[in-house]
Amino acid sequence: QVQLAESGGGFVQAGGSLRLSCVASGRTFTTYTMGWFRQAPGKERDFVAAITWSGRSTYYEDSVKGRFTISRDNAKNTMYLQMNSLKPEDTAVYYCAGRVRSRVSYNALSDYDYWGQGTQVTVSS
Repeated sequence: QVQLAESGGGFVQAGGSLRLSCVASGRTFTTYTMGWFRQAPGKERDFVAAITWSGRSTYYEDSVKGRFTISRDNAKNTMYLQMNSLKPEDTAVYYCAGRVRSRVSYNALSDYDYWGQGTQVTVSS
């Protein structure tokens, strides 16, 4: 049974911080890129950030650059998303994504094979 489980969401005021975690179980994702996506009410699920298996390369959607940091600890099968300087427009359900095959692309929904259940992040103004 493959599972990705997010945690760390919550309610925070604008300018605040949250740290999301994603724990993988049932299958190792450590040798492949993993990512974070988010979905606001009434909108599509969009790419936020991705990290290669080694952690040496990271990728960010433009609106979160300089505010969010993606990282991973392969020994713990865990990926993180540190979110600072949060804005009301960051309000969304955040999903972690994993894959079990190599591909070049990293920012499309179809680039990933497994998804977590999501964790709600709400930022008040």
